[in-house]
Amino acid sequence: MRKLLWAVLVLLILWCVWWAVAAFGLRTAIETWFEDRRRFGWQAESLSHDSTGFPLRIESTLTDIAIANPERGVAVNIPHMSISTPIWWPGDVKVTFTDAPMQFFTPQSKASVTAANAHTDLRLHPGTSLELEGLTANAGAWDISTPDGGLYAADRLTMQMLQSPDAPQTYTFFAMAPRFTLGSAMRNELRVPDDWPVSFDRLELGASITFDRPWDMRALEDRAPQPRVIKLDLAEAAWGDLRLFAAADLEVDDTGVPTGTLNLQAENWQTMLDLAEGAGLLPSQLRTQAQEGLGLLARMSGDPTALDVQLNFRSGFMSVGIIPIGPAPRIILR
Repeated sequence: MRKLLWAVLVLLILWCVWWAVAAFGLRTAIETWFEDRRRFGWQAESLSHDSTGFPLRIESTLTDIAIANPERGVAVNIPHMSISTPIWWPGDVKVTFTDAPMQFFTPQSKASVTAANAHTDLRLHPGTSLELEGLTANAGAWDISTPDGGLYAADRLTMQMLQSPDAPQTYTFFAMAPRFTLGSAMRNELRVPDDWPVSFDRLELGASITFDRPWDMRALEDRAPQPRVIKLDLAEAAWGDLRLFAAADLEVDDTGVPTGTLNLQAENWQTMLDLAEGAGLLPSQLRTQAQEGLGLLARMSGDPTALDVQLNFRSGFMSVGIIPIGPAPRIILR
């Protein structure tokens, strides 16, 4: 019994030492990141930095975070943020943000972001390359506003990037924002009619992308992995009488040129033109031309109130059926 007690005591001491070493390592990594930013001429400060979570996790809490890049004129102020990892593998990182407003500054504007229970989870595969297994972001009710009024808001936000267990170069993507809303400032900017619905009925995206290699440390040190196969299962937006759907099946070559199809569906497309013209996105002199062209496509699909168009990508060009409409965009991640 005495030997067992001594063994347990030794294990407890070793566990405490390991926790202290790991906590010191996380603290040092964070401090080094701030020091590196300052060495590049940034402002990077945090008022306090505490470590908690013993015995199973390491949690570093930062308060009054101020980060600014004077060269680009961008800055962010975050009142409170915590970074947490399990003691057995620091590659599973959870970042939890404050419910208080976070301030973002650019040369053009200032924005305040408020999100309830906002957190991101990063999962890295053990190994020297630190291959990305998953990245998720979740939040409850959130909103983005400026001094001129609200920009965007929603009841919830869910975003995911998950590695396929059978194909490490393939990642599935999902994003959803229930009751997505344009704020007063954005509605005024786009001149949305007062009687138009406040919130979207649906805003959702699901896709699968195969890259030329998995996402890992090389994405930071060398270049970002490049997409080679894009399968857009569904992108859907529903707002009032408007319904937009998109699906795609594309292959992308080494130069970023896509080959394949992109299917677009739009219900009540005439109303979309009304909104685009009212917002100044569609010049009035082009309204008739746009309506005639889209009307022809709608009649070809069998329903004059809805568009059902397939864009074909081949040899660097786009076409609708046999009608060429221009060069295809190159899909390259910088």
